[in-house]
Amino acid sequence: HGHLRIAQEALEQCGLAQVCFLPAGTPPHRAAPFAPAQARWEMVRLAIGGHPDFQVDVREVFRSDPCYTVDTLTSLRAELGAKQPLCLILGGDAFLQLHTWHDWLRLFGLAHIVVLQRAGGQPLGNAMVQADAALQAEYRARLAPGARALHEAPAGSVFVADMPALDISATDIRRRCAEKKNIRYLVPDAVAHYINTHSLYKKPC
Repeated sequence: HGHLRIAQEALEQCGLAQVCFLPAGTPPHRAAPFAPAQARWEMVRLAIGGHPDFQVDVREVFRSDPCYTVDTLTSLRAELGAKQPLCLILGGDAFLQLHTWHDWLRLFGLAHIVVLQRAGGQPLGNAMVQADAALQAEYRARLAPGARALHEAPAGSVFVADMPALDISATDIRRRCAEKKNIRYLVPDAVAHYINTHSLYKKPC
């Protein structure tokens, strides 16, 4: 439920037409996901079922080769055209490591970046003091004072969106599954049923 609530908040705060979920394929920067591609796609599909403004995109999840965000955004931009605003939604921790991503400076030419700042956590502006110098420079130059900037240009701004504090983590959900504990109300009922039916995450993660 955590990702769904955050997606809804981003949708409303940023005035987005829709939020598209991109289940990860083979990420080059971290270990492979615990669940197989088909299962990850099915769980996202079940989780967002019935929400008119949520979509799932499979362009990453079924790729066998490493998948870079810049390639995904390039593909999306080709489909949407040059003038349609596009936003990449990231957590604060991910944004602080953006300078380590493949061809990261190109991301700003392809999309706006919406950074989620959770209530009760360290403000992103404070965390940026310790960030990479090149990332700091991009952040200062591109920081938008409001969500309106996301609609005035197709790409190029950084907008910080405040999110509610939700104490739900994927790591904790996988751990509870491995320990055969109940995950009801932590994920949608349809997703919990799918996890149990397919015996996902039964080994300690």
